[in-house]
Amino acid sequence: MRASGLAGPGTRRKGQQVPTGTVKWFNDEKGFGFITPDEGDRDLFVHYSGIDGQGFKSLAENSKVEYEEETGDKGPKAVNVRLI
Repeated sequence: MRASGLAGPGTRRKGQQVPTGTVKWFNDEKGFGFITPDEGDRDLFVHYSGIDGQGFKSLAENSKVEYEEETGDKGPKAVNVRLI
């Protein structure tokens, strides 16, 4: 088995923590939804373009994810979203 060199879930290179959360809901037709952070009280907007991967991008309700947080036009949003 080959090592990928990637950090495991919830970790980032140089010891920085990557935020994790749970998909609250995601509408495939509209291409967006919300993630409830494991830490914090404000849900994060997530657009399909912020999901890592190729092809059709979607998130199943109640899936555990890790992400990076940015400030969008209407508040916090999740980008670089990955299933864990």
